[in-house]
Amino acid sequence: MSTKPTTTDLEWTELDQRAVDTVRVLAMDAVQKVGNGHPGTAMSLAPAAYLLFQKLMRHDPADAEWTGRDRFVLSPGHTSLTLYIQLFMAGYGLELDDLKAFRTWDSRTPGHPEYGHTTGVETTTGPLGQGIANAVGMAMAARYERGLFDPDAAPQASPFDHTIWTIVSDGDLEEGVSAEASSLAGHQKLGNIVALYDDNHISIEGDTATALSEDVLQRYEAYGWHVQRIEQAANGDFDVQELYRALKAAQAETERPSIIAARTIIAWPAPNAQNTEASHGSALGAAEVAATKEVLGFDPERDFQVDDAVFAHVRQAQDRGREARAAWDKRFQEWRTANAQRAADFDRIAAGELPEGWEQKLPVFEAGKDVATRKASGEVLKALGGVLPELWGGSADLAGSNNTTIDASSSFLPADNPLPEASPYGRTVHFGIREHAMGSAMNGIALHGNTRIYGGTFLVFSDYMRPAVRLAALMQLPVTYVWTHDSIGLGEDGPTHQPVEHLAALRAIPGLNMVRPADANETSIAWREITRRHTAKPAPHGLALTRQNVPTYEANEDAAKGGYVLFEAEGGQPQVILIGTGSEVQLAVEARERLQATGVPTRVVSMPSVEWFEEQDRGYRESVLPPSVTARVAVEAGIGLTWHRYVGEAGRIVSLEHFGASADYKVLFREFGITADAVETAARESLAAAGR
Repeated sequence: MSTKPTTTDLEWTELDQRAVDTVRVLAMDAVQKVGNGHPGTAMSLAPAAYLLFQKLMRHDPADAEWTGRDRFVLSPGHTSLTLYIQLFMAGYGLELDDLKAFRTWDSRTPGHPEYGHTTGVETTTGPLGQGIANAVGMAMAARYERGLFDPDAAPQASPFDHTIWTIVSDGDLEEGVSAEASSLAGHQKLGNIVALYDDNHISIEGDTATALSEDVLQRYEAYGWHVQRIEQAANGDFDVQELYRALKAAQAETERPSIIAARTIIAWPAPNAQNTEASHGSALGAAEVAATKEVLGFDPERDFQVDDAVFAHVRQAQDRGREARAAWDKRFQEWRTANAQRAADFDRIAAGELPEGWEQKLPVFEAGKDVATRKASGEVLKALGGVLPELWGGSADLAGSNNTTIDASSSFLPADNPLPEASPYGRTVHFGIREHAMGSAMNGIALHGNTRIYGGTFLVFSDYMRPAVRLAALMQLPVTYVWTHDSIGLGEDGPTHQPVEHLAALRAIPGLNMVRPADANETSIAWREITRRHTAKPAPHGLALTRQNVPTYEANEDAAKGGYVLFEAEGGQPQVILIGTGSEVQLAVEARERLQATGVPTRVVSMPSVEWFEEQDRGYRESVLPPSVTARVAVEAGIGLTWHRYVGEAGRIVSLEHFGASADYKVLFREFGITADAVETAARESLAAAGR
C-alpha cells in the first residue's frame, strides 16, 4: 500500500484513506454488535474527524489535561463513535474492546460522550446545541486565560494560544441555545473557535426540509462569523484536500469565529442506507454492513477489522503529540523565565489553590443592620475580585439588579468595541439576554480550566438555564449561579417574575448545591465555602438571594455546614424547632420570641443549603435536628416540597403553593400567609400533634 502523498496540499496517503474507511467499518460494527446507536453520521464524518485528530489539532494523547492543547467538542453527542474511534486511533487509552463494548454497562464508551468518564472527552454532549455553546465558553476562557498570564504577547505567539474545534449538526443549529451562543461569539469576535457544520440534510423525521429552510451561513455571517462552504466530492465523500484547506483558513482567521458548512451524505458509502433517516439512529443490518465493507474493500466476514499497518500509522499521533508537547514546553519555559510572578500565579491557579490570607478580605457585616443578600453578595464579589484574578463573570443583562459587576472599569469585550471599559481580557462579562447560552458557556469556561466563573440572572429565569444547569451537575463543574429576586419578595413585578416552584425544582437536580442565605453574613460565608469547594469538592452552586432588605445576625461559621442552630431554646430543651431559609428566617426568629414569651422553649435552625447539610455526619445533623423533638415547622416562600422529610408527621410547613401577584412585597407576604403569626400558629399545631 502506497504511503506517498497523493497531492502536495496535504500529506494524504492511501494509508490515510484506509484508516478513514476503517473508521467507517468500526462505526458500523460497534452499532451492529450492540443493536442500537447512530452509525450514519460517524461514517460520513470519518474524514473530518480523522483530519482533525491526525493532521490538524495540537494535542498529546499521553496528557489529556495539557494546558496547551487544542480542544475538541463533538456537539452532536449521539454520534459519539465519531469521537471514540479517534480516541482509540490516537492512543488516548481506548482499545478495540472498548469499541466492542459500546453502549453497554460499565463500558468506557457510553451512548453519548461523558466528561470525566472517558479520557479525551472534553465535555458531556447529547442534548443538542449544548456542545457549540460549551465551545464558545471554552473560547472565551482561552482569551481570558491569555489575559491573565500573557496579555502582551503578539497574536498567536503565546503558549496560551490554542484553537477550539467543534463539529455541529443541523439539530445543534436548530436549538435556540446555539443561536444565543453563536450570537455572543460573533459579538465577542472569538477568533479562536472553528465550527464544522455537518450539513447532511437528514433528521429523525426525514429530510431537514421538514423543519429547516434558512440559509445557515447567511445567519452566521450576520452574527459576525467567517463563513465557508464546501461540497462533497464527485463520489459523494468529502474532498479531503478542500476540507483541509477550509479548516486551515478558518484557523488562520483570528479576528472572528469561523464556521464551515460541509455538505455530507449520511452513512456514506452504504449502498442502500446512505442518505436515509434510518441510518441516523439504527443499526444498518448485517446485510448492509457486509455490502458496505465490500464497497470499502474490507472482508465482509470480519468484524472490527483494523489492519496492522493502519494501527501503526494512526498511533503515530502519539509521536506527534510528544513532539508538539516538547515544542510547547520550550516556549512555556521561556515564558516562565520572562514572567516570574505570572508563572507563580499560573502554578497556584492551575493547582486550584487559593492565595494565603484570602479569607481575611471577605466582609463581616454588622449585626442588626438590614441588608439585601444580593447587595451583600456584590460586596463579597468585589472583595474576592481583589485577591482572585482568576475570578470573573457577569450577568444576563441584569448586573445592576444581580450586583454581579466585579470590576466596572473592565468589560470582557473585543478591543475595538466602542465602550471605554472594553478590554479583550476584561473581568466583567456581558452575556446579554441569553440565559441559556450563559449557562452553557459557563460550563465551557469551567471545562477549559484555569479560571473561576460565575453568572447571574433572576431566580425565575433559571428556567431558561436549566438544561445547562443539569449538565453542570452531571459533570460536577465548579460554576456559580447568582440568582437574585428569589421569591415573592421581589414584589410589584408580579407572578411572571416571582419564583415559587424554583427552589424545590433546582434542589431536585442531583449534584447541584442550592444556597439560600438568611442574611449578609451567611452570604459572605456561602461565597467563602463555594470558593473553597472549587477544587476540593467541585460542583455547581446556585445562590438564591433577596431583592429586599433582611436583618443581619451575628456571623456563625456553622452556616458552611448547610444548617445550624441560629437561636437556641431558652428555659430547657427545645420543645419545637423552627426551620427557615433566606428571608423567612426572620419570621422564624420573630415566632420564636413569641413562643418563648409563653414558656415554649424554641430553637431556630437556619438551613441555607440542604445539600451541604446532608453532607454532614449523622451526629451533627441530629445535634441540629434532634430526633426526639418531633414538633417542627419549616418556613419558606415557595412550594413546601423540600421540607416534608425534615418536619415529619407531626410537623407543619408554612409555604406558598400557588403563584404570586403584583403588589408590594410586604402586602404579598401578609396576604399569602407567610408571616411570623403563621409560623407561630403552625408551631402550636405541631406541638399539639406531637403530644406536647
